[in-house]
Amino acid sequence: MRQLIESVNDTLKGQLDLEQHGGRTFEGVTVRVAQRVLALAAAIWHNHKTGQPITRSLIA
Repeated sequence: MRQLIESVNDTLKGQLDLEQHGGRTFEGVTVRVAQRVLALAAAIWHNHKTGQPITRSLIA
């Protein structure tokens, strides 16, 4: 469980960098963060339910 949490945290840190996605307003940043978190959660859930060996992959 700890490895999963650390892995998700590392992924989010890379995806939420303001310079990479161009967030300029609080609302824009909020939307981008929500999009990333929901996409990652959906991928992990789907891969877990389908028995994929790598749950954090969008192409597993």
